[in-house]
Amino acid sequence: MDLTKMKDDDKLYLCRWYFKAGFVCLPFVWLVNAVWFFNEAFRRPYFEQQKLMKKYVLFSAIGFLLWVVVIGVWVYIFQTRRIAWGHTGDLLSFVIPTGVQ
Repeated sequence: MDLTKMKDDDKLYLCRWYFKAGFVCLPFVWLVNAVWFFNEAFRRPYFEQQKLMKKYVLFSAIGFLLWVVVIGVWVYIFQTRRIAWGHTGDLLSFVIPTGVQ
């Protein structure tokens, strides 16, 4: 999709829609929103909808980074402590390494 062919109102609508879609546990949508609309929100000369667009782009980037931190911490904890959790760790595992018998 080419943003240069869209009206500013439509860009704001799409940016807002992507921001709201990210709340459905889709952090990738927040990343796309932050990258796709960054130039429109921060580098383009001022236009009426720019203030709201900046807010959505900034919060999308923060939301994505927060998700990355949360998922990264969970992966680290799970990988380092799965065996200590015993049966519960096995229930949370998709593939259980067999190890040496």
